[in-house]
Amino acid sequence: MVYIFRTVEIKKISINSKHYPAILRKIKEAPRVLYYKGKIKPEEKCLAVVGTRRYSPYGKQAALEIAGDLAEAGLTIVSGLAPGIDTFAHTASVERGKRTIAVLGTGLDKESIYPQSNLRLAQRILEAGGCLISEYPPGTRGTRFTFPRRNRIVSGLSLGVLVIEAKERSGSLITARLGREQKRKIFALPGPVYSPNSRGTHKLIKEGAMLIENAEDILKEINIPRSTLPSKHPRGGDREESLILESLKEGPLYVDDIIRKTKLATSRVASLLSVLEIRNKIRNLGENVYALKG
Repeated sequence: MVYIFRTVEIKKISINSKHYPAILRKIKEAPRVLYYKGKIKPEEKCLAVVGTRRYSPYGKQAALEIAGDLAEAGLTIVSGLAPGIDTFAHTASVERGKRTIAVLGTGLDKESIYPQSNLRLAQRILEAGGCLISEYPPGTRGTRFTFPRRNRIVSGLSLGVLVIEAKERSGSLITARLGREQKRKIFALPGPVYSPNSRGTHKLIKEGAMLIENAEDILKEINIPRSTLPSKHPRGGDREESLILESLKEGPLYVDDIIRKTKLATSRVASLLSVLEIRNKIRNLGENVYALKG
Protein backbone atom coordinates (compact mmCIF):
# COMPACT_ATOMS: atom_id res chain seq x y z
CA MET A 1 0.00 0.00 0.00
CA VAL A 2 2.77 2.46 0.85
CA TYR A 3 4.35 1.72 -2.53
CA ILE A 4 1.45 2.95 -4.66
CA PHE A 5 1.07 6.20 -2.74
CA ARG A 6 4.79 6.92 -2.87
CA THR A 7 5.02 6.35 -6.61
CA VAL A 8 1.77 7.92 -7.84
CA GLU A 9 2.15 11.68 -7.75
CA ILE A 10 -0.57 14.03 -6.53
CA LYS A 11 -1.16 16.39 -9.43
CA LYS A 12 -3.02 19.69 -9.64
CA ILE A 13 -5.22 21.03 -12.41
CA SER A 14 -6.89 24.41 -12.86
CA ILE A 15 -10.43 24.99 -14.10
CA ASN A 16 -8.89 26.88 -17.03
CA SER A 17 -6.97 23.84 -18.24
CA LYS A 18 -8.20 22.02 -21.33
CA HIS A 19 -7.75 18.78 -19.37
CA TYR A 20 -10.23 19.82 -16.66
CA PRO A 21 -13.43 17.67 -16.85
CA ALA A 22 -15.69 19.52 -19.27
CA ILE A 23 -18.98 18.50 -17.64
CA LEU A 24 -17.77 19.58 -14.18
CA ARG A 25 -16.64 22.99 -15.40
CA LYS A 26 -20.26 23.90 -16.17
CA ILE A 27 -21.72 23.42 -12.67
CA LYS A 28 -22.37 26.16 -10.16
CA GLU A 29 -19.39 26.58 -7.82
CA ALA A 30 -17.15 24.29 -9.84
CA PRO A 31 -13.85 23.73 -8.02
CA ARG A 32 -11.24 26.22 -9.21
CA VAL A 33 -8.55 23.60 -8.65
CA LEU A 34 -8.60 19.80 -8.53
CA TYR A 35 -5.97 17.59 -6.95
CA TYR A 36 -5.81 14.10 -8.42
CA LYS A 37 -3.97 10.81 -8.59
CA GLY A 38 -4.25 8.68 -11.70
CA LYS A 39 -5.75 9.87 -14.96
CA ILE A 40 -8.28 12.61 -15.68
CA LYS A 41 -10.23 12.25 -18.93
CA PRO A 42 -11.98 15.53 -19.76
CA GLU A 43 -14.68 14.07 -22.03
CA GLU A 44 -15.55 10.68 -20.48
CA LYS A 45 -19.12 9.59 -19.68
CA CYS A 46 -19.68 8.95 -15.99
CA LEU A 47 -22.51 7.90 -13.71
CA ALA A 48 -22.61 8.44 -9.95
CA VAL A 49 -23.61 5.49 -7.75
CA VAL A 50 -24.14 6.32 -4.07
CA GLY A 51 -25.97 5.00 -1.04
CA THR A 52 -26.00 4.26 2.65
CA ARG A 53 -23.03 3.13 4.72
CA ARG A 54 -25.30 0.77 6.66
CA TYR A 55 -26.28 -1.40 3.76
CA SER A 56 -28.36 -4.57 3.59
CA PRO A 57 -27.42 -7.73 1.66
CA TYR A 58 -29.94 -6.60 -0.97
CA GLY A 59 -28.22 -3.23 -1.32
CA LYS A 60 -24.77 -4.79 -1.54
CA GLN A 61 -25.80 -7.22 -4.25
CA ALA A 62 -27.64 -4.54 -6.23
CA ALA A 63 -24.67 -2.15 -6.06
CA LEU A 64 -22.18 -4.79 -7.18
CA GLU A 65 -24.38 -5.97 -10.01
CA ILE A 66 -25.72 -2.68 -11.35
CA ALA A 67 -22.48 -0.70 -11.03
CA GLY A 68 -20.58 -3.58 -12.61
CA ASP A 69 -22.95 -3.77 -15.55
CA LEU A 70 -22.80 0.01 -16.06
CA ALA A 71 -19.01 -0.19 -16.09
CA GLU A 72 -19.15 -3.05 -18.61
CA ALA A 73 -21.28 -0.84 -20.85
CA GLY A 74 -18.55 1.81 -20.90
CA LEU A 75 -19.61 4.23 -18.17
CA THR A 76 -17.09 5.36 -15.56
CA ILE A 77 -18.57 4.88 -12.10
CA VAL A 78 -18.14 7.85 -9.76
CA SER A 79 -18.59 7.59 -6.00
CA GLY A 80 -17.15 8.81 -2.72
CA LEU A 81 -15.00 5.90 -1.42
CA ALA A 82 -17.19 5.84 1.72
CA PRO A 83 -17.95 2.54 3.47
CA GLY A 84 -21.03 0.71 2.22
CA ILE A 85 -22.64 1.28 -1.17
CA ASP A 86 -19.87 3.64 -2.38
CA THR A 87 -17.28 0.94 -1.69
CA PHE A 88 -19.27 -1.69 -3.57
CA ALA A 89 -19.74 0.63 -6.57
CA HIS A 90 -15.98 1.13 -6.87
CA THR A 91 -15.28 -2.53 -6.17
CA ALA A 92 -17.67 -3.68 -8.92
CA SER A 93 -15.71 -1.60 -11.43
CA VAL A 94 -12.19 -2.66 -10.44
CA GLU A 95 -13.19 -6.32 -10.21
CA ARG A 96 -14.12 -6.13 -13.89
CA GLY A 97 -10.94 -4.23 -14.74
CA LYS A 98 -12.85 -1.01 -15.43
CA ARG A 99 -12.07 2.59 -14.61
CA THR A 100 -13.77 4.29 -11.65
CA ILE A 101 -13.40 7.71 -10.00
CA ALA A 102 -13.38 8.25 -6.23
CA VAL A 103 -14.10 11.80 -5.08
CA LEU A 104 -12.77 12.42 -1.59
CA GLY A 105 -13.59 14.95 1.09
CA THR A 106 -9.98 14.87 2.27
CA GLY A 107 -6.51 15.37 0.89
CA LEU A 108 -5.12 12.60 -1.30
CA ASP A 109 -2.07 11.86 0.81
CA LYS A 110 -2.01 8.42 2.45
CA GLU A 111 -2.46 9.79 5.96
CA SER A 112 -5.52 11.95 5.14
CA ILE A 113 -7.56 9.55 3.01
CA TYR A 114 -10.80 8.48 4.68
CA PRO A 115 -11.69 5.81 5.46
CA GLN A 116 -8.25 4.33 6.06
CA SER A 117 -9.85 0.90 5.66
CA ASN A 118 -10.27 1.71 1.95
CA LEU A 119 -6.61 2.43 1.22
CA ARG A 120 -6.33 -0.94 -0.51
CA LEU A 121 -9.39 -0.11 -2.63
CA ALA A 122 -7.85 3.26 -3.52
CA GLN A 123 -4.78 1.40 -4.75
CA ARG A 124 -6.90 -0.97 -6.83
CA ILE A 125 -8.69 2.01 -8.39
CA LEU A 126 -5.35 3.42 -9.52
CA GLU A 127 -4.15 0.02 -10.74
CA ALA A 128 -7.29 -0.29 -12.90
CA GLY A 129 -6.59 3.05 -14.58
CA GLY A 130 -8.99 5.02 -12.42
CA CYS A 131 -8.64 8.28 -10.54
CA LEU A 132 -8.78 9.76 -7.04
CA ILE A 133 -9.99 13.38 -7.01
CA SER A 134 -10.28 16.07 -4.34
CA GLU A 135 -10.60 19.83 -4.23
CA TYR A 136 -8.58 19.80 -1.00
CA PRO A 137 -4.77 19.97 -0.84
CA PRO A 138 -2.69 17.20 0.71
CA GLY A 139 -2.83 17.16 4.49
CA THR A 140 -6.53 18.13 4.64
CA ARG A 141 -8.47 15.97 7.07
CA GLY A 142 -12.18 15.36 6.55
CA THR A 143 -14.79 17.40 8.43
CA ARG A 144 -18.57 17.63 8.60
CA PHE A 145 -18.25 20.35 5.96
CA THR A 146 -15.86 18.73 3.48
CA PHE A 147 -17.78 15.49 2.92
CA PRO A 148 -21.16 17.04 1.96
CA ARG A 149 -19.27 19.63 -0.07
CA ARG A 150 -17.57 17.00 -2.24
CA ASN A 151 -20.99 15.60 -3.24
CA ARG A 152 -21.47 18.37 -5.80
CA ILE A 153 -18.35 17.05 -7.56
CA VAL A 154 -19.65 13.46 -7.51
CA SER A 155 -22.85 14.53 -9.26
CA GLY A 156 -21.14 17.25 -11.31
CA LEU A 157 -18.84 14.74 -13.02
CA SER A 158 -21.78 12.52 -13.95
CA LEU A 159 -24.60 12.24 -16.48
CA GLY A 160 -26.86 11.01 -13.69
CA VAL A 161 -27.01 9.91 -10.07
CA LEU A 162 -28.17 6.47 -8.95
CA VAL A 163 -29.12 6.07 -5.28
CA ILE A 164 -29.08 2.53 -3.89
CA GLU A 165 -30.49 2.37 -0.34
CA ALA A 166 -30.73 5.60 1.65
CA LYS A 167 -32.37 6.62 4.88
CA GLU A 168 -34.55 9.73 4.99
CA ARG A 169 -31.63 11.95 6.01
CA SER A 170 -28.88 10.21 4.09
CA GLY A 171 -25.98 12.12 2.57
CA SER A 172 -26.86 10.33 -0.66
CA LEU A 173 -29.99 12.46 -0.88
CA ILE A 174 -27.75 15.54 -0.81
CA THR A 175 -25.93 14.16 -3.86
CA ALA A 176 -29.28 13.53 -5.56
CA ARG A 177 -30.51 17.04 -4.74
CA LEU A 178 -27.32 18.59 -6.08
CA GLY A 179 -27.59 16.41 -9.18
CA ARG A 180 -31.14 17.62 -9.76
CA GLU A 181 -29.97 21.24 -9.44
CA GLN A 182 -27.24 20.47 -11.97
CA LYS A 183 -29.87 19.09 -14.39
CA ARG A 184 -28.61 15.52 -14.03
CA LYS A 185 -30.91 12.52 -14.33
CA ILE A 186 -31.80 10.98 -10.97
CA PHE A 187 -32.36 7.23 -10.56
CA ALA A 188 -33.41 5.26 -7.49
CA LEU A 189 -33.60 1.56 -6.71
CA PRO A 190 -36.76 0.61 -4.77
CA GLY A 191 -36.50 -1.58 -1.69
CA PRO A 192 -38.72 -3.27 0.91
CA VAL A 193 -41.33 -0.79 2.12
CA TYR A 194 -40.65 -1.51 5.81
CA SER A 195 -36.89 -1.04 5.56
CA PRO A 196 -35.45 2.30 6.77
CA ASN A 197 -32.96 2.03 3.91
CA SER A 198 -35.84 2.31 1.43
CA ARG A 199 -37.31 5.55 2.76
CA GLY A 200 -34.83 7.80 1.03
CA THR A 201 -35.00 6.06 -2.33
CA HIS A 202 -38.81 5.88 -2.25
CA LYS A 203 -38.90 9.58 -1.39
CA LEU A 204 -36.80 10.29 -4.47
CA ILE A 205 -39.13 8.19 -6.63
CA LYS A 206 -42.15 10.11 -5.32
CA GLU A 207 -40.35 13.34 -6.17
CA GLY A 208 -39.78 12.26 -9.76
CA ALA A 209 -36.63 10.12 -9.76
CA MET A 210 -36.76 7.24 -12.22
CA LEU A 211 -37.44 3.87 -10.62
CA ILE A 212 -34.86 1.43 -11.94
CA GLU A 213 -34.44 -2.32 -11.56
CA ASN A 214 -31.18 -2.88 -13.42
CA ALA A 215 -28.45 -1.23 -15.47
CA GLU A 216 -30.46 -1.53 -18.68
CA ASP A 217 -33.08 0.89 -17.36
CA ILE A 218 -30.38 3.54 -16.86
CA LEU A 219 -28.58 2.92 -20.14
CA LYS A 220 -31.82 3.27 -22.06
CA GLU A 221 -32.64 6.56 -20.34
CA ILE A 222 -29.24 8.13 -21.07
CA ASN A 223 -28.99 6.66 -24.59
CA ILE A 224 -25.95 4.45 -24.05
CA PRO A 225 -25.75 1.28 -26.21
CA ARG A 226 -26.55 -1.85 -24.19
CA SER A 227 -24.91 -4.39 -26.50
CA THR A 228 -21.97 -4.86 -24.10
CA LEU A 229 -24.17 -5.96 -21.21
CA PRO A 230 -24.25 -9.62 -20.26
CA SER A 231 -27.68 -11.08 -21.05
CA LYS A 232 -28.44 -12.38 -17.58
CA HIS A 233 -31.61 -10.37 -17.03
CA PRO A 234 -33.83 -10.69 -20.09
CA ARG A 235 -36.52 -8.10 -20.43
CA GLY A 236 -40.03 -9.20 -19.78
CA GLY A 237 -40.73 -7.88 -16.31
CA ASP A 238 -44.44 -8.65 -16.68
CA ARG A 239 -43.71 -12.34 -17.20
CA GLU A 240 -41.32 -12.43 -14.25
CA GLU A 241 -43.77 -10.60 -12.01
CA SER A 242 -46.42 -13.13 -13.00
CA LEU A 243 -44.11 -15.97 -11.98
CA ILE A 244 -43.74 -14.45 -8.52
CA LEU A 245 -47.45 -13.79 -8.12
CA GLU A 246 -48.24 -17.32 -9.27
CA SER A 247 -45.81 -18.78 -6.73
CA LEU A 248 -47.65 -16.98 -3.92
CA LYS A 249 -51.15 -18.19 -4.84
CA GLU A 250 -50.91 -21.17 -2.50
CA GLY A 251 -49.90 -19.01 0.45
CA PRO A 252 -47.07 -16.94 1.95
CA LEU A 253 -43.52 -17.93 1.06
CA TYR A 254 -40.04 -17.19 2.35
CA VAL A 255 -37.94 -15.34 -0.25
CA ASP A 256 -35.66 -18.36 -0.80
CA ASP A 257 -38.71 -20.46 -1.69
CA ILE A 258 -39.85 -17.81 -4.18
CA ILE A 259 -36.42 -17.91 -5.81
CA ARG A 260 -36.52 -21.71 -5.94
CA LYS A 261 -40.03 -21.82 -7.44
CA THR A 262 -39.55 -19.06 -10.02
CA LYS A 263 -35.94 -20.00 -10.90
CA LEU A 264 -35.14 -16.28 -11.18
CA ALA A 265 -31.88 -14.68 -10.02
CA THR A 266 -31.78 -13.63 -6.38
CA SER A 267 -31.20 -9.96 -7.17
CA ARG A 268 -34.02 -10.03 -9.74
CA VAL A 269 -36.47 -11.48 -7.24
CA ALA A 270 -35.46 -8.92 -4.61
CA SER A 271 -36.00 -6.08 -7.07
CA LEU A 272 -39.36 -7.40 -8.33
CA LEU A 273 -40.64 -8.02 -4.79
CA SER A 274 -39.96 -4.37 -4.00
CA VAL A 275 -41.78 -3.23 -7.13
CA LEU A 276 -44.77 -5.48 -6.38
CA GLU A 277 -44.92 -4.11 -2.84
CA ILE A 278 -44.94 -0.55 -4.13
CA ARG A 279 -47.73 -1.50 -6.55
CA ASN A 280 -49.68 -2.92 -3.62
CA LYS A 281 -49.85 -6.43 -5.09
CA ILE A 282 -48.01 -8.23 -2.31
CA ARG A 283 -47.30 -7.75 1.37
CA ASN A 284 -44.07 -8.29 3.32
CA LEU A 285 -45.11 -10.21 6.43
CA GLY A 286 -41.70 -9.75 8.02
CA GLU A 287 -38.56 -11.90 8.14
CA ASN A 288 -38.54 -11.97 4.30
CA VAL A 289 -41.88 -13.76 4.08
CA TYR A 290 -44.20 -12.48 1.35
CA ALA A 291 -47.90 -12.95 0.60
CA LEU A 292 -50.43 -11.79 -1.97
CA LYS A 293 -52.28 -8.64 -0.93
CA GLY A 294 -55.92 -9.29 -0.15
